[in-house]
Amino acid sequence: MTVFGELEGLIDDLYPYRVALAIGALLALAALLWVGYRRGWHLAIRRHGRSSVVIAALALAVLVPVGIYTFSPLWTRSELNEASPLEAAAAAPGAAATAGTDGVLGAVAGPAVVAAGEFVGADEFHFAEGRVQVIETGPGQRMVRFEGFSVRNGPDLYVYLSPEADGYDAAGSLELGPLKATDGAFNYEVPADADLAAYRSVVVWCRPFAVLFAAAPLTPA
Repeated sequence: MTVFGELEGLIDDLYPYRVALAIGALLALAALLWVGYRRGWHLAIRRHGRSSVVIAALALAVLVPVGIYTFSPLWTRSELNEASPLEAAAAAPGAAATAGTDGVLGAVAGPAVVAAGEFVGADEFHFAEGRVQVIETGPGQRMVRFEGFSVRNGPDLYVYLSPEADGYDAAGSLELGPLKATDGAFNYEVPADADLAAYRSVVVWCRPFAVLFAAAPLTPA
């Protein structure tokens, strides 16, 4: 599927010229239809009506699902707002948060932000914004928190902790789950056995096309 990622990289290069390209594509289609009409293509289709219908039906059966899966997410949005673990801890009776760090993402006593970063889109086409926090809510309990988040949608977007500061690493990244929404604030639990010191960013990655949508380099809080 990496070929689709390469095609999407081409889309990024063409994105600034999208209006001119759309107009050009419509003019080219109109010219093709005119040429076809002048050459009598419509008469040939009429003579072979049954075969034409079968071919068109087979083409639509393939192209429509592929097109919906590939392109419809680009125009769909979703929003989710979950409570912050820090707010829940502060609201608990007698809650008091104390923090101490050991390394970039070390252990803390009590709920506290131990690292944070700002999301940046991979390019002009794959835009993103918002803030990410790594929060330890207790011994062995860690969460990744998205706040004020917004990203261009895509098919099968997933969230990872990555050992790279600005991108996805297939060998060393830790999957946290599917992207919950394109906009809002939400949380992901980190497995208790994960070594957080090994990760340097939070990324949003399109699995089927192998394309980076957003990355947030982490720095100690």
